[in-house]
Amino acid sequence: MKIVAVTACPTGIAHTYMAADALTKMASKLNVSIKVETQGAMGVEHQLTAVDIAHADKVLIVSDIEIEQPHRFDASKTVYIEMEEVLLNVEKVFIQHCRDV
Repeated sequence: MKIVAVTACPTGIAHTYMAADALTKMASKLNVSIKVETQGAMGVEHQLTAVDIAHADKVLIVSDIEIEQPHRFDASKTVYIEMEEVLLNVEKVFIQHCRDV
């Protein structure tokens, strides 16, 4: 299974990167391929390419704010998740949103 994700929070400091780290660690634990783009105080880092998005089985948008360039995901199977969900129980997020892939 291949997943791509975008994490972003209002201040773009801690939560953006904490969520990216949590997703990456859980994906590794579950043997899921993941690439995470962060949109934080440092701007867009690890930007997802069109190829990354096209080959993904699912896109996770983990944000409580509007992300940059959301139209990139219009043709993808996309799930919008509140930041708090990932930070409090990332395993539950994977079970709920990535099981049907």
